[in-house]
Amino acid sequence: MPRLLVIHHSPTRALQALTDQVMAGTRDESIEGVEVVERRALDFATGEATHQDLLDADGYVLGTTANFGYMSGALKHVFDATFLQIGGALDPSGAAGESAGQTKGRPFGLYVHGRYDTTGAVRSVLSITGALGWKQGYDVLAAMGDVDDADLAAAYELGGTIAALLIG
Repeated sequence: MPRLLVIHHSPTRALQALTDQVMAGTRDESIEGVEVVERRALDFATGEATHQDLLDADGYVLGTTANFGYMSGALKHVFDATFLQIGGALDPSGAAGESAGQTKGRPFGLYVHGRYDTTGAVRSVLSITGALGWKQGYDVLAAMGDVDDADLAAAYELGGTIAALLIG
């Protein structure tokens, strides 16, 4: 059975609401045969989750706040702690190289919430997922300010779409 790993840092009500809808979308009644595993990004700091969680998954949904023009420190730690172990590649200059890792080609989705701007957070995550060779499976959901019904519906669709990609 394909496994979808949802990794998120949801310290605010707004991001928790988006996460709840992503999770609901992954479990839509029309999607059968996908195991959904939810991990808080901080689980990777406490040892409750490891690189093996990423290796065991067939696809990913990532959720983060936009903090000072970057992804959350918690999600950054996930990448810092697992990047080389799951096949990330850097060329000699330190730029993203061609990944030959075990997770290359796997689909992912991303949702980000910020108060004023999400551009840097989105760019930073896409840079790392690119170095991992992951394939974007749905448009990035970048919500700013108060989360509205359209944002929540988009989060549900994001979760459902990435889950559905795993069953073809």
